[in-house]
Amino acid sequence: MKLSLSKRKGETKSEMNLIRHRGNIPAVVYSKGKENHLVTINGIEFDSLLRTIQKGSLPTTIIELEGDGLYFKGIIKEIQYEPTTYKVIHLDILELQHEVPITLNVPIRCTGVADCQGIKLGGFLRQVVRHLKVKCMPKDMPKEFFVDIRDLGIKQTKRVKDIALPAGVAPQVAQNEVVVVIAKR
Repeated sequence: MKLSLSKRKGETKSEMNLIRHRGNIPAVVYSKGKENHLVTINGIEFDSLLRTIQKGSLPTTIIELEGDGLYFKGIIKEIQYEPTTYKVIHLDILELQHEVPITLNVPIRCTGVADCQGIKLGGFLRQVVRHLKVKCMPKDMPKEFFVDIRDLGIKQTKRVKDIALPAGVAPQVAQNEVVVVIAKR
C-alpha cells in the first residue's frame, strides 16, 4: 500500500483546517530515536486504501509513504475522526525500523463457526477480544491470528494461551484472558 505525502510546517489550527479543506489529512510520523515529521497525506489515496483493507486489519497493514524527499514504511497507530461527519482529521503513523520492536494490536479471526458443536446446540459465538496486543520485531509482525472454534461446546472458551503465536511474538496481555466463548441463549 502506497500513499503520497508532503511536508508541512506549522501546527496552527488555521493551517490544519486549510489542509483538511483541500481534502488532505494532517499526520505525524513518529520514529524511535529520530525526529518526528509533520506531513500531509493525500486524502483521496487514504480513503481508497481504507476501502481495500479488510475490517479490523488496519493496525497490521504496512504502508509506504513517499514524497518531498521522504520515504517511510510504517503502520497507523491512531486515527482521529470528526465526531459528526466521521471524516478522518488526523493520523499518527509509526515508522518501522528493523532493529526496534513494536507493540501493535493484531486482529483475531474465528474459524470453524459453521461446524461449531456449541452453536449447533443453540449457543452463540461471543468474541470477547477482537485484537490481541503483541510485541515483536517488524519482520515478525503477524497479519492476523486464527482461533478454531469448531470443537467448542456451550459455555466453553478459547483463551490467549490457545492462540498459536509465531516465534518472536510475545502477547502483552494475560495468558488466561478469554478470547472467545460459546454463550448460552
